[in-house]
Amino acid sequence: MKIIAVETHHIAVPFSMGIDPVAFIGVSWTMMHTLLLRVVTDEGLEGWGEGFGHATCPATRAAIDTQLAPMLLGQDARDIAGLHHRIGQMLHLFGRNGPHLYARSALDVALWDIAGKAAGLPLWRLLGAAPPTTHAAYASLLRYGAPAEVGRAVSRALAAGYGDIKLHEITPEAVRAARDAAGPGPRIMVDTNCPWNPDQAIAMARAMRGCDLTWLEEPVWPPEDFAGLARVRREGGVPIAAGENAAGLHDFKVAFERGALDIAQPSVAKIGGITEMLKIAGLAEAMGVRLIPHCAYFGPGFLASLHLHARLAPHEPFERLFVDLEASPYHDLVLARDGRVAVPDGPGLGRDPDMDILARYAVSPPTVTRA
Repeated sequence: MKIIAVETHHIAVPFSMGIDPVAFIGVSWTMMHTLLLRVVTDEGLEGWGEGFGHATCPATRAAIDTQLAPMLLGQDARDIAGLHHRIGQMLHLFGRNGPHLYARSALDVALWDIAGKAAGLPLWRLLGAAPPTTHAAYASLLRYGAPAEVGRAVSRALAAGYGDIKLHEITPEAVRAARDAAGPGPRIMVDTNCPWNPDQAIAMARAMRGCDLTWLEEPVWPPEDFAGLARVRREGGVPIAAGENAAGLHDFKVAFERGALDIAQPSVAKIGGITEMLKIAGLAEAMGVRLIPHCAYFGPGFLASLHLHARLAPHEPFERLFVDLEASPYHDLVLARDGRVAVPDGPGLGRDPDMDILARYAVSPPTVTRA
């Protein structure tokens, strides 16, 4: 089953977070940017993947268009493990993390989509999961900043049916406002996006300890300071989660060996795709660390995360960004209804994207590389 064409599609869809956008990672975030990869085979099957993503879509796309795509033409789409290894080795000189790893993540998801379609099975069944129907989702709020706005956003999420909340706040006051709005029942998680050194993170963890956090996510800069993260876990009094920014299996190995994590959070569109996720899950199980996939996507990465969640974390909550999209190429599959998300039952990822939506929200025309 030879690969005969590779396409990239970069779309940007307006969304609302309930208030005027607040600056986050240096930008005012008003559009959901998604990079989709399409792999076409000579047997008529095609697969879709997603590479991280958001503001870095152009860089990931360049890595695919200029380096990954030419390598893929003529390759056997069934050779998922072989391509994962060989391309990773060939591209390692350009960095073991960042756009090249995100590009490989997109490829890996697309190849698994093809494998599921070839077998006539949904991906969750191909991975050996029990038959799922829906996952309980947690509302992953963007950063609101002002405590009053945080409290209102939490109330909106709970009213929409979500049972649990994740914040992206970095002050104890904002976290306390969330707990006050939620009351004692809902779980609250806090993702801080690596703002502090270990001493600062310990102080902040202690300041937030009275809010009964389920976990504190990525409190330490740089994210690969696993010794510092282990200190926060020992001394901060709050369970620690991380892994969204890891560079692959060996980063997690070091994190586990250092005792840095209560919860491992690999992200399928950043870590190397489904193949790498499965390796990390096996290691996490052996080391006694909970694994809950990270998901900040609305493209094929979202669908891949649904299937992986069914296999790797069926009893854990699924992350769904708490935003309202103007449209989606996957329509209802990316929606949460009464705080639950549906697991697709069609072959592969479960559905191909709506090409009309891709065209309507295209940032630029698709790039096509053909044999």
